[in-house]
Amino acid sequence: MAEQAPPPRYGFETFDCAPALRLEAHERVSDLQHRAMVERLERMEAALERLERRLWLAVYGVAAAVLVQAFQPILAALPG
Repeated sequence: MAEQAPPPRYGFETFDCAPALRLEAHERVSDLQHRAMVERLERMEAALERLERRLWLAVYGVAAAVLVQAFQPILAALPG
């Protein structure tokens, strides 16, 4: 069933009062601030993911260099 609108009040016209308008404006500002904060957080998370990838690449590079230096004497000692 479709929801019905509340019945109009007898003899009264709807109006917006100043406190209600201030509350709505505050809600809009809070919503905009929340969206901006979420967007900044998403950008920071993406930057951290890129930094983490770079860090792991550096770790793997150092490990490869250490392994190469460890195996160089072994390869040099092999008869060839």
